[in-house]
Amino acid sequence: MRRPLKKQRTWRPDLKYGSETLTRFINAVMWDGKKDTARAVVYEALERIEKDGAEGVGALETFETALRNASPLMEVRSRRIGGANYQVPREVPQNRRLALSFRWIINAARNGKGKPMSEKLATELLLAAKNEGAAIKKKDDMHRMADSNKAFAHFAW
Repeated sequence: MRRPLKKQRTWRPDLKYGSETLTRFINAVMWDGKKDTARAVVYEALERIEKDGAEGVGALETFETALRNASPLMEVRSRRIGGANYQVPREVPQNRRLALSFRWIINAARNGKGKPMSEKLATELLLAAKNEGAAIKKKDDMHRMADSNKAFAHFAW
């Protein structure tokens, strides 16, 4: 028997931009419950994007484009059939898609050294908005893996 679906959580829009997605992103950036610090880092990164980004494109729009570009459509899940493990390609649900893009963008920013986090985050978001950078490479690798295992798609459950 399948387990019951969780109740969907609602998010309060963030204080400055009124975006629920941005609230979730701030929570993903947060470490050790330091939300004010995370909020300051993300807002400063968005201000840098506003200053350095493309002309006529807002920071929130660039942020959403970056998330859309970094979110994967397909992933592989391991499935055991007859004593063998197969990597079965599956479509990624919307919530997981968003969570993966958050994780990849933040990890790519954290792996950069020698600059403040807000600067690294702004750079990574701008790169993702242009379909470049480490988060996009991670997405492309995942798509390539799903594409190479297309032969096992009939094992999907």
